[in-house]
Amino acid sequence: MRPTVGRRSPAQAPRRQTTRRTTMERKFIDLAKEKARGIPALQGTSVPAVFCDAVRVQLRECALLFISGKIGVDDSGALAGRGMREQTRQVLENIKAVLTREGGTMDDIVRVRVYATQVDAASLRDIHDVRSQFWTPGKYPASTLVRVDQLIRDGALIEIDADAVLATS
Repeated sequence: MRPTVGRRSPAQAPRRQTTRRTTMERKFIDLAKEKARGIPALQGTSVPAVFCDAVRVQLRECALLFISGKIGVDDSGALAGRGMREQTRQVLENIKAVLTREGGTMDDIVRVRVYATQVDAASLRDIHDVRSQFWTPGKYPASTLVRVDQLIRDGALIEIDADAVLATS
């Protein structure tokens, strides 16, 4: 009798699931009013900003939405304020606007990355207090917070990017 080292009986073998390949559609969401996209170093040049506000990947069961980093600027391009609380609120409103446009809510966000120039106790309290007003308790996203020396815009204190999973109807 031969040993069956490394072999499994048919009952022990893992089942293979045969599924059709999921089709994927990539949609670039570009909400910019001008090609420099508010980046001071690119304004007045012929160099475009090479990114979009979000990318939506449509799968059969759901859609994945990857939202580029947002800073606390309002529709006119002005910073929402000089403090962490005001800028955090505007950042989250900007993210919420992209989600709403794509048929999602803040509770659909599964991960955020937060870049902040100030991580002292008062700033962290402001960030988390404002964040708590945008998510349903118990539906908070996974989160990473990184302290940075500077953001793309002078005076910007916080930038957040987000990934969401949207149900397909």
